[in-house]
Amino acid sequence: MSHDSFFAVTDWLFGIPSLLAIGLYLFGVYRSDRQERLRRWPRIRIVWWVSGVIISASALVGPLAALSHENFTWHMAGHLLVGMLGPLLLALGAPVTLLFRALPVRQARQVSRLLRSRLAGFYIHPITASVLNIGGLWLLYTTGLFEAMHHHLWLHVLIHIHVFAAGYLFTVSMLAIDPVSRRFSYAYRTVVFILVLAGHGILSKFLYAYPPDGVPIEEARTGAMLMYYGGDAVDLVMIVLLLRGWYLSAAPVRHQVLT
Repeated sequence: MSHDSFFAVTDWLFGIPSLLAIGLYLFGVYRSDRQERLRRWPRIRIVWWVSGVIISASALVGPLAALSHENFTWHMAGHLLVGMLGPLLLALGAPVTLLFRALPVRQARQVSRLLRSRLAGFYIHPITASVLNIGGLWLLYTTGLFEAMHHHLWLHVLIHIHVFAAGYLFTVSMLAIDPVSRRFSYAYRTVVFILVLAGHGILSKFLYAYPPDGVPIEEARTGAMLMYYGGDAVDLVMIVLLLRGWYLSAAPVRHQVLT
């Protein structure tokens, strides 16, 4: 498959779902706002969701997708967008909460049962989500997968879907903005988050010293530094949100102590 054909296919594969994601979310907002018993859906969450879709899609569709195919530094920029920043913004959009508000009661209960299922609980568990997230990156960059994904369309698509889905699951498991099957303690999530930070930092340093096959050393070093410092910037936002949630959850306890 030629270079142009390769990206013509991926533009359609990733572009159409992105447009659908925005359209369905806005339709959900419309359905939610029509219900008099509910307050209007916060407009800032619409901004988060639309921004998250656009940022995620920008790494998979258009010029950046083509550049990331040729240059490791641009590839890493795309990784930060589709695997970290995009999922964070999407999680802030609280799509599951919106879904519950927009669906009829019967369908909402069916979704609730699905989210409480053992399978959903397994994937949303902080440990599982962390292994899928950081473990997938180690597997991608320390094996022949990275080079192979540039030659096989199906592998290219599957890997990017995994990076996005794993990043979103990890973000949701840490922040728990939407309803989840089990809400783990903030202490537990913080410990897991610290371990993932360490794994991400070690991987970026490893790539600085040992580039993936076929990647020039200078590109690898620039990309590794972008992964290290860019990842830290997104992680800092997540840390602030996690600690803010912890602080707010402890407010009733502090009030009881003071009174």
